[in-house]
Amino acid sequence: MAVEGGAKCVKYLLFFFNFIFWLCGLALIVVGVLVKVSINATAILKGHTGSSLVVIVVGVIIFFIAFFGCCGAWKENQCMITMFAVFLSLIVIIEIGAAITGYVLRTKLTDLLSKGLDSLVAGYNETDNKEALDTIQKHFKCCGVNSSEDWSNSKAVPAKSVPDTCCKNITKDCGVGAIKDGNKIYTDGCLPIMNKDLRENIMWIAVAALVIAFVQITGIVLSCILMRAIHSGYEVM
Repeated sequence: MAVEGGAKCVKYLLFFFNFIFWLCGLALIVVGVLVKVSINATAILKGHTGSSLVVIVVGVIIFFIAFFGCCGAWKENQCMITMFAVFLSLIVIIEIGAAITGYVLRTKLTDLLSKGLDSLVAGYNETDNKEALDTIQKHFKCCGVNSSEDWSNSKAVPAKSVPDTCCKNITKDCGVGAIKDGNKIYTDGCLPIMNKDLRENIMWIAVAALVIAFVQITGIVLSCILMRAIHSGYEVM
C-alpha cells in the first residue's frame, strides 16, 4: 500500500538530499586536494597537512555513503537507512574535529612559517634548503622572511645582494647588489604573503565543512523520520 502525504514526501526528499551529499563529497575532495597542493608547495609545512587529508578522506567516504543512502531510501530498507544515518553522524563528528584542527593550526601558522623560513634562509647553502626557498620565492613573488633585507646578514649571497629568485625578471646574477632595488626585485617578505594565502585556504576548509555539516544534519533528520515511518508500518512505493 502506497503511503500518501508526509512519509512519501520524506522518501523523495531523502533521495534528493543524498544526491546533494554526493555533490558535497565531491566538493570536499576538490577543496581538500587544492589546499593540500597549496600547503605542499610550501616545503616548510609539508608535515602539517592533517586537516586537508581528513577533509579528502571524509569527502571520499561521503561520496560512497550517498549512494548507500539513495538505495536505502528508494528501497525503503530500514537497516540501510539506519546505517546511513549512523555513518553520516560519525562523519559530522569527524568534520567538526577537522574544523577544530584547522582553527588550531590557523593560530599557530605564523610561528610555523616564521621558524621554517628562518631555517631555510640560514641554511640556504644546503641544496635542499636552496631548492625549497627558491621555489617559495618564485611562487609567491617574495624575498626573504619579512623583507629582502633579511638577506643582508646571509653568507650565502654576496654583500647587499639577494638570490636570483627574488628578481622580477630572473636572469643570472640579477640579484647582485639589488637588495633594496624595488624596481628589480620583490622587496616584500614571504612570511606575510604566505601567511595570508594559507589562512585563506584553511578558512575555506572550515567554511566547506560547516556548510556540508548543516546539509548532512538535515539528511540525518530526514533519515530518522523515514525510519520511524517504515517502523510504523508504512509501505512507500
